[in-house]
Amino acid sequence: MAFGSSRATSGGKHRGSSRLSRKTAGVAGIAALAATGVAATLAAPAFAADNHHSTPQDSGTGAFVIPDTLAGDLEAQADAQRNAADTAALKVQAETEAKTKAAEARRMAEAKAKAEREAKERADREEERKRLNAFVLPITGSYVSTQYGAGGGMWSSGSHTGIDFHADQGTVVHAVGAGVIVESGDGGAYGNNIVIKHNDGTYTQYGHLSLLSVSVGEQVTAGQQIGLSGNTGNTSGPHLHFEARTGPSYGSDIDPVAYLRSKGVSI
Repeated sequence: MAFGSSRATSGGKHRGSSRLSRKTAGVAGIAALAATGVAATLAAPAFAADNHHSTPQDSGTGAFVIPDTLAGDLEAQADAQRNAADTAALKVQAETEAKTKAAEARRMAEAKAKAEREAKERADREEERKRLNAFVLPITGSYVSTQYGAGGGMWSSGSHTGIDFHADQGTVVHAVGAGVIVESGDGGAYGNNIVIKHNDGTYTQYGHLSLLSVSVGEQVTAGQQIGLSGNTGNTSGPHLHFEARTGPSYGSDIDPVAYLRSKGVSI
C-alpha cells in the first residue's frame, strides 16, 4: 500500500511571535523587584489581569519578559525615591548652613558686645583717671590777693608761705584735687585749717576757715566742698590762705601758683 509522501516544512516547528517580547530583563531584574517589594505589589495584579498579555514569560533563554507598564511603574518609583533622597539631602544641607550662619551670627554678636564692654570699661577708667587727677581752684571766681613769698611782719617766717584768695566770710572752699584728709581742726596761726594728701603724694593746706566740712581720714574729690572761708587765726580779715606742700607740715611749702598751673589749672 502506497503512502503519500509527507514534506516537512522548511522552518521546523512553527511558533507564533509573542507580543510580550518587546522588553526583557534578566534574573537580576526579578531579584531587584523582590528586594524593593515592588514585585509583590505591582506584578501580581498585572499578572492576574491578563494572563495572555501581561504574565512574565520564560523566553527559553532563562530571562523573563517584563511588561512595559510594570517597567514604567518601576522607573517612576525609582525616580520618586531619587527625588525624595535629593530633597532630604538638600534639607539637611540647608539646615546645616542655617545652623552655621546662626552660630556665626551669635559669635559676631558676642564679639561686638565684648568690644563694646571693653570700650566702655576703658572710657570709665579714663574718666576715673581724669577725675582723680583733675585739679580746680579752691574758690570759684576769686583771685590772688597776696602772692607767695611776699615779705612782712605778719608772718613768723618773714615771708608768705602760701597765697591768699579773696573771699568773703562763708564762701565755699573746694578741695583742689582728689585725696584724703590728714588734718582738720585748729591750726594755730592758720585758725581752723584742713590739710589734704593728694594721689600724687603732694599736699595742700586751707587756712582761716569759719567751718570745717570734712574729717580726718575722709576721701575727697576735686571740687568737693570741704569748708567755708572765714577770719580765724592770725588774719586781718576774711580770706582763704592756701598752701601747696611736699609734706603735711609747715615749712615744706612750694609755690602754689606754679603747683596749680602744673595740674592744668588756670590761675
